[in-house]
Amino acid sequence: MSVKESAVIQPDHPDHRAQWMKRSQANMRTRRIRQNIPWMIMFLPVVLYFLIFKYAPMAGYVIAFKNYNFTDGVFGSPWVGMNNYRLLFSDPSSVSTIRNTLLLSVLTIIVGFPFPVILAIMFNEVRRMWFKKTVQTLMYLPHFLSWVVVGGLVVTIFSQETGIVNHWLEKLTGSTYGFMYNEFSWIALFLGSGIWKGAGFGAIIYLAALSSIDPSLYESAAMDGAGKFRQIWHITLPGIRSTIVLMLILNMGHVMEVGFDQIYVLQNPTVSHVSEVISTYVFRVGLQGMQFGLTTAMGLFESLVGLTLVVLANSVARKFGQNLW
Repeated sequence: MSVKESAVIQPDHPDHRAQWMKRSQANMRTRRIRQNIPWMIMFLPVVLYFLIFKYAPMAGYVIAFKNYNFTDGVFGSPWVGMNNYRLLFSDPSSVSTIRNTLLLSVLTIIVGFPFPVILAIMFNEVRRMWFKKTVQTLMYLPHFLSWVVVGGLVVTIFSQETGIVNHWLEKLTGSTYGFMYNEFSWIALFLGSGIWKGAGFGAIIYLAALSSIDPSLYESAAMDGAGKFRQIWHITLPGIRSTIVLMLILNMGHVMEVGFDQIYVLQNPTVSHVSEVISTYVFRVGLQGMQFGLTTAMGLFESLVGLTLVVLANSVARKFGQNLW
């Protein structure tokens, strides 16, 4: 037997061992794929959903650079380049719309973001299970109400002519106040109604994160003399810090997205200077005014700003070791 042939069949030869390891890894990979075929089949509808309804419509963003009309269609309409953006940022009403959207979104994050966290911590501290479940149910219910119903409740309570609050205010002071017609009070009602509707349901995520904290940490802290507030500050908040950062990063992506339903049911011409946002602008100018190219340009600008803010928020979180990717 030659030296070359003996090297091929020798099991301890480095080349033979490397080939054997490659075949073993390939077999493991194939076996893993076969084991996961049922899960991949179950995940296929989700992939198709995102491809068809999320990624494929992105081709329509080309309308932002065209003078779109129904006759020529999306790809046949004349190309206008950046003209839609020049018109968009030279129009005072569209600039005011962008400013209002940023203002209301930032206020929503600053004022509304802490409420689900606080609510979850309060639920976590309640020891009477019947009371905890009752309050949780009452706090979750507004999430399932339509904004038409919530807006009707807000108008019924704060209307200047027939509102319950103004009814009692008139009895006490002899005059009424236009909560729905004053810009400052309208913003307060906008924020308050959003918090009331979404804080309870948003607390579910933080409650799930709180359940992963080791109860022995609280027992050790109590034995060392730490009160409730110190336990919350040193155990609870650090325990859900990663979840808080994750939710903050996700919320930053929606800074330019103020919901259409809430604004539409609450706004009125008196407060249009602060209540006109991108979603209502797209409805008014795009659908009613048939200026599809202009409103598509606004939508693309909104998406780019959201993407930029998510990347920036994640970069800041990376410095503290809490980044999303």
